[in-house]
Amino acid sequence: MLSPRTLVALSLAGACSLVIASAAATPAATPAATAPAGHCAGRGHLRVPGAERQQADCLGELTTAGTVGSGHTDPADYNGLTPKDLPTPTGVPGIQIDGYFPDTSTTNTNHGWNHDAQFVIRLPDHWNGGLVVAGTPANREQYANDRAIADWVLGRGYAYAATDKGNTGLTFYRDGERPGDAIAEWNDRVTQLTRAAKAVVAQRYHRPPTRTLATGMSNGGYLVRWQLENHPELYDGGVDWEGTLWRPEGPHLLTFLPPALRHYPTYAAGGEGAEAARQAMRRAGFPAGSEFLWPYHHKVYWDLTQRIYREELDPEYDGATEADYDYAKRPAQVQQAVDRIALTGRIGKPLITLQGTLDVLLPISQDSDVYADMVRESGRGALMRYYRVEDGTHVDSLVDTFPDKLRPIVPCHRAAFEAMEKWAAGEERPPAGHTVRRPADADSATLLTRCPLD
Repeated sequence: MLSPRTLVALSLAGACSLVIASAAATPAATPAATAPAGHCAGRGHLRVPGAERQQADCLGELTTAGTVGSGHTDPADYNGLTPKDLPTPTGVPGIQIDGYFPDTSTTNTNHGWNHDAQFVIRLPDHWNGGLVVAGTPANREQYANDRAIADWVLGRGYAYAATDKGNTGLTFYRDGERPGDAIAEWNDRVTQLTRAAKAVVAQRYHRPPTRTLATGMSNGGYLVRWQLENHPELYDGGVDWEGTLWRPEGPHLLTFLPPALRHYPTYAAGGEGAEAARQAMRRAGFPAGSEFLWPYHHKVYWDLTQRIYREELDPEYDGATEADYDYAKRPAQVQQAVDRIALTGRIGKPLITLQGTLDVLLPISQDSDVYADMVRESGRGALMRYYRVEDGTHVDSLVDTFPDKLRPIVPCHRAAFEAMEKWAAGEERPPAGHTVRRPADADSATLLTRCPLD
């Protein structure tokens, strides 16, 4: 979940900056005689449609190799999401635009703006013609995907855009007026940013992107699914990395996390009742062989996660303990709130979904297995490839703690993204969905860089 926030002052050392207080304002453009011939050319003319504020900076490095030092990312946004030794590319000069769209909530403190609906758009000098759009995992801010996704796609020449989804932090549920409003805004913000980023790309490179791909992990994967169901016209395809499943009848995290909270303490105590508690955990969806991950998730994730999403979707609940929560017995309006953000499986563009078999925050049997069935049942199975990653878990940083038991999913995401590139271009269809086995003889370094899907 979200790390404690660290306020980051925007350092402009080594970067040229242009601030536009309002999209309606017309700042003095960089004179043509002094504008760079190639690097950051035309920066002064770029406008993000609908933005209330934007700041365009000319950077020598758009990846985290440079943006950490220049203040154009916030490591607190992405801490804990990737293995410590993950290789990332460097050498990507270009333009970064930070800003925000009109919004009334103020949880995002990046740049001292205290304003939500913040976004980042990165425009590399050497562009491959494509655009990647991402929403963030958990309740993190717009730089959360910088190490896991942005560095790599920028290194491949893509323009990149990401949003904070319109509300952030552990009290994100305070945004909005009705149950479900805060999550519903996430979907709207991704749609808004995709349209705006396409326009900015056309301004910068004098032609629209030839392909637009959506991707993201966890809540970001949910956003990919939702976008391809509701706005397929904006995208050529998407890669969903362990997206969160929401549907009124369940399963979802309000159906399987409360049982975990009820039964795990008995299992952990050992003795009489421990085996029955373990079997109850299994029935709730937690896979056999994942027991070594349960103590950490009980301490860090399960209670906090179900509590903040229950506050968002069922704020009237007032049970004695959170473990007593029973979604099936809650009033009809709770299912109605979930229905406002629900997925249907009716995707309109190619989708690749991948999830780890040892995911114990969103157990795979309660999430992507179900969503893959929903896609098939809706008659859209030909548009989906689903890869179950053996020994993958929800948070790749746990691979550093359990290197002999887990494998990272990030290289599998990269392989899936490459497969989507070919699929969206009409060049080659990906392999049929299957479980991507962990090679028995692969060392940690190999698992960190390779994940063949065929």
